[in-house]
Amino acid sequence: MIPATARAHPAFAYLRAHRGRPATWSDRYTSVFGLLVAAAVLGRPVAEALAGLARHADPARIGAGVALVAAAYAGLLALARALGPVVLPAADAAWLVTSPLPRRAVLSRTALLLLSAAALTGAALGLAALSVFGAPGDLGARLAAALVLGVAAGVGGMAAAVLGQQSPAADTRLQFLIAGMFSVAVLAAVSGAGPGRRILAAVAGAPASLGAAVAGVASMVAAFLVRRAWAALGRIPARTILASSTRTARVTSAATTLDPGMLTWVAEDVHWRGRALRSRPWPRLVSRLGPASALAWQEWLRVGRRPGRLAALLCAAALPAVCANAAGGSAPAAGVLLCGVLLGGALTAAAMCTGGVRRDGGDPALARMLAVDARAATTARAVLPALLAAVWSALALAGLQAAGALPAGAWWTLGPAAAPALAAGALRMARRRPVDHSMPVIDTPGGAVPTGPLIWAATGPDVALLGSLPALAALVTRPADVVPYVAAQAVAGAAVLAAYILRSARRTGA
Repeated sequence: MIPATARAHPAFAYLRAHRGRPATWSDRYTSVFGLLVAAAVLGRPVAEALAGLARHADPARIGAGVALVAAAYAGLLALARALGPVVLPAADAAWLVTSPLPRRAVLSRTALLLLSAAALTGAALGLAALSVFGAPGDLGARLAAALVLGVAAGVGGMAAAVLGQQSPAADTRLQFLIAGMFSVAVLAAVSGAGPGRRILAAVAGAPASLGAAVAGVASMVAAFLVRRAWAALGRIPARTILASSTRTARVTSAATTLDPGMLTWVAEDVHWRGRALRSRPWPRLVSRLGPASALAWQEWLRVGRRPGRLAALLCAAALPAVCANAAGGSAPAAGVLLCGVLLGGALTAAAMCTGGVRRDGGDPALARMLAVDARAATTARAVLPALLAAVWSALALAGLQAAGALPAGAWWTLGPAAAPALAAGALRMARRRPVDHSMPVIDTPGGAVPTGPLIWAATGPDVALLGSLPALAALVTRPADVVPYVAAQAVAGAAVLAAYILRSARRTGA
């Protein structure tokens, strides 16, 4: 109940003014016409997709599918926790949250939007889970149970994220939930290929009434969490909403200006802000190797101070094996999917330790003031990205071979051989400039394509792709003897990294 004194406040008048005018007949006609057009366009594909669910699931692929669904749900919760989830436009947050208005009245519109988004996302996850387990009988009942279960999971998870924003204890429980879902993903991926296959097959063959009962229980738990989250809206601290709103505004600005590079700065700033770091002595070897090694040592310290992120990165090395198992290792498209996941994962592993290079690229004057040889500094800074890319790709290839997606042989050696090229690509990504929106737009039959964002996105991956061609060719053709490809990859990777270091040193005037 909003007190009478608050209703007279100018901020409340602002809220009423921004809640929109009542819908007119024109608005209703536009909405109904849009829904009919959407139904006419999407009706047939959706009906065919739903009819395709009426099948028996492949027991060999259930584990990988469950792992992907669980990992997607955990990622959704982690994203909601990182962004807020309750936020306002930055200007509204600075004015309304600090006003004497009831906080629940200020945040209710955002809460309804969150509820809608969580319901839609949960329904999509429910359909994905049903496609994994299949629906050999009672398609209607199983589809309804999957949708209800997915919506309950999405809404309940979002309510848990709102509770975590209000209370540190609830935030700790949310982190345990995220870690638990990731653990379920790993367990399903590992046991689904062995002893857990029978359990998952039994779940797929369970009667529809059991799924309906589980969906009912999940709905009651979700309703309980939503009620608690609605009550907690009025107790969310102002500083939390202001910080989340500011962070989301920066992310939105990066998305609307097509400058994704800003997102990494936002993530780094959020993590390190307000942290008290203990000073540690440098290893003697680093001091003896000269100033370039000392300059690169900061990246080793940065990685060492975030062991959780490093552990998550190493666990993500199982993702290519899970994707290959879910897509079918012998399918023609599996080779292309495998190459894309491997290249993207290894390049991500290499790029997570290039903060110093990115800072020097943004402020070249600071790099020149350090009086360190640019070629030596680039060489020293390439060691850690190459090491992480080598470890990640070697683990990923070993996992693929263990899952049966690769023939016998030392396939894991392709990872260390391609690591120098991946490090060169990561360093090039760190030094790329913001998106140039003044570049021309290409008209295609599918619409206008701006070249600025395309060139920005290709800067870095182009070098990694060029230097990893022997390894990618081996993964696509899957020869009986991989040793010649490893040798060619080692030469190509070293050549690409050497050429990049020489070229980057010339550009910086070394």
